[in-house]
Amino acid sequence: MKIIGITGGVGAGKSVIMDYLMRNFNAKVVRADEVAHLVTQPGKACYMRLVSLLNDDILKEDGSIDRQKMARKIFNDKGLLSSVNAIIHPAVREYLMNDIEREKELGKRDYYFLEAALLIEEGYEQVCDELWYVYASDEVRRNRLKESRGYSDERIESIMRNQLSDDMFRRHSRVVIDNSGTLEESFKQIEGVING
Repeated sequence: MKIIGITGGVGAGKSVIMDYLMRNFNAKVVRADEVAHLVTQPGKACYMRLVSLLNDDILKEDGSIDRQKMARKIFNDKGLLSSVNAIIHPAVREYLMNDIEREKELGKRDYYFLEAALLIEEGYEQVCDELWYVYASDEVRRNRLKESRGYSDERIESIMRNQLSDDMFRRHSRVVIDNSGTLEESFKQIEGVING
């Protein structure tokens, strides 16, 4: 089983690429964001530590963490963001390492695709056999974020400023999928990489 990390900036279209990989290959597809959601549920590894750090005003009525409230609370506080990341990222990594081992033991899949915006920053190069960078031009990314998520120019600028540069993504990735054009063009590139 080949372990491939999928990374790229916000709005590059990683989710669409992951959906295609899941539908068309004998692969397990895992999104680090979804794992982070799992490990922060009540009774799970990070829940009490996050509530202790951020107070219970980040909770929904059912007791689960309201991710939007948490995001707003840490958005402009680098120290708080760093503390939250120090709680969540190790738990996500442990979950993923166990999941990868389980999949290896089962021996039923050809690929394990792991998508995360912070693959490079969190050192997943040591975990993955190779990294793929989903690229889209800044203009395309901005338009997607405005249309699909309703983000303001200021929010887009703030997020993009805090992500790795195109050059850094390229330097760490064996494969670059240019997702600026049509999906068909992107899917052809993936077929070429996998079948080439």
